[in-house]
Amino acid sequence: MRVVDSAVADVQEGDGGDEFQVKATKGDARRKRKIQTALPMETEAPAKRPQFPPISGEKLMEGKCEMRKVPVPPHRYTPLKENWMKIYTPVVEHLQLQIRFNLKTRNVELKTCKQTNDVGALQKGADFVCAFVLGFQVEDALALLRLDDLFLESFKITDVKTLKGDHLSRAIGRIAGKSGKTKFTIENATRTRIVLADTKIHLLGSFQNIKVARTAICNLILGSPPSKVYGNLRVLANRVTNRF
Repeated sequence: MRVVDSAVADVQEGDGGDEFQVKATKGDARRKRKIQTALPMETEAPAKRPQFPPISGEKLMEGKCEMRKVPVPPHRYTPLKENWMKIYTPVVEHLQLQIRFNLKTRNVELKTCKQTNDVGALQKGADFVCAFVLGFQVEDALALLRLDDLFLESFKITDVKTLKGDHLSRAIGRIAGKSGKTKFTIENATRTRIVLADTKIHLLGSFQNIKVARTAICNLILGSPPSKVYGNLRVLANRVTNRF
């Protein structure tokens, strides 16, 4: 005699008495659910991202003429006149820009033209002229055209510490040093260029190098002796040489 477990199937007698129906239990429902979850879902294939060819500089600049104006202070008129061809040649030949000096507004005007292919040429040209106007040599400012990771940064001595009169003059003297020795030492150790223009300090170099030079200059402004600043620069220079 066969014994049917009540947990597996529950036999019920039909209306006619001759048919039997097997009623599914909770265990069967669980089993079916596991099978359904195990089967992979039928999903649509992911849509492919459209790929467009890079747009050329000519099409991007088509029909547009952009202009930048760099004001020139009075004390830079003579140096600009003497070095005009050194500024004019790389801007026109390398960057393919139009450049002129407006005698009425006293501005150096840079403008794009049909031959300009590089989108960032106008910004590079403006940075180059601005660096010369701030007091950098043309040879140093040309690095802005050749390298992409160079920046200009300016700050005032009074932004670091509020100084007036003789105290301000002594701070400027500590930064420059005797015959410019301190300034040249900071420039060589950090591979930057520094311009001291009254109470303003202009730095030209990479981001990390500007940070190191700015820290050294700020320490001098705050009163640190030059010998201590030299020691810190020597340690930093050794780290850089060992790193590379």
